[in-house]
Amino acid sequence: MDVSVSPFASVPNPAPMPEVACVSETESGINDLLPRIESALESACRFDPGCPDRLAAAIRYALLAPGKRLRPALVLMGAEACGGPTGLSSSAMAGAVAVEMIHAYSLVHDDLPAMDDDDLRRGRPTLHRQFDESTAILAGDAMLAQAFSHLASHVSDPAMAVEAVNVLSRAAGPSQLVGGQFDDLAAESDGHERSDVASLEHLESIHRRKTGALISASIDLGAVLSGGTADQRAILTDYARDVGLAFQIVDDLLDFTASFESLGKRSGKDASRGKLTYPGLLGLDPAREKAEQLVESAKEKVSVFDSAGSRLRWLAGYVLERTH
Repeated sequence: MDVSVSPFASVPNPAPMPEVACVSETESGINDLLPRIESALESACRFDPGCPDRLAAAIRYALLAPGKRLRPALVLMGAEACGGPTGLSSSAMAGAVAVEMIHAYSLVHDDLPAMDDDDLRRGRPTLHRQFDESTAILAGDAMLAQAFSHLASHVSDPAMAVEAVNVLSRAAGPSQLVGGQFDDLAAESDGHERSDVASLEHLESIHRRKTGALISASIDLGAVLSGGTADQRAILTDYARDVGLAFQIVDDLLDFTASFESLGKRSGKDASRGKLTYPGLLGLDPAREKAEQLVESAKEKVSVFDSAGSRLRWLAGYVLERTH
């Protein structure tokens, strides 16, 4: 059985199989960045003596879990596009670590019984299943705080540090990531009592905040932490909006089409709970077409960076090829 099926191929959804490990893909476009990111994340998991051992273990379990590392890679890609350094000691790497901390915290909290109520994440038990619910909540709280502490202590330029904290805190706040998650949960219980057009607009609003905000913040952080110009930041923000929405549409498609083995979590869960999704509102083929249009738009936007934007063009194409 092929367990690496893109949602852009029409395949049936196989029956779930137990005890499957989800292994991070090796992505040719960011291969050289991944070891640096992993090393920086490992270093960021060295806590002060006051941190309880069990809490430290829970944070490590969440933050160092196998993953694609697309958001921290986007920080480095944004820096690269603007001509900045991306090494382990660079300000951009500090931004990459901070973004992954926010991302990991959001996944831990999203998986909680009061939220999306998931038992698996990346083929492993979710944090509240591996440890317990209170530990998961506190680990998420710790990573949220640690993200901003890491930026403040690893970015030497005060003005850059302030702007980086501003960018990331807005993205993680009540009008963006948290607000998008709130509306996503509310959409499950409101009976979708609106027209298809209004539902589609509402869905796009949810995902531009819940998923897109952190993707946009990632690439903007790279620009900020490499001294990018206002024009460069604007172009990268527009690119990220397209890629972020395409990423979420593909997520929705994967929930409809991918196998449990490739996802590392239960597929078909969104549909069974009546969540608003792009395939549910548009149908599979129109949802695929919308994702393809967004990706082409993203590639065109970053063409102005020439070779410095080659990774960004690769990433846009990769969004369509994802299998988990």
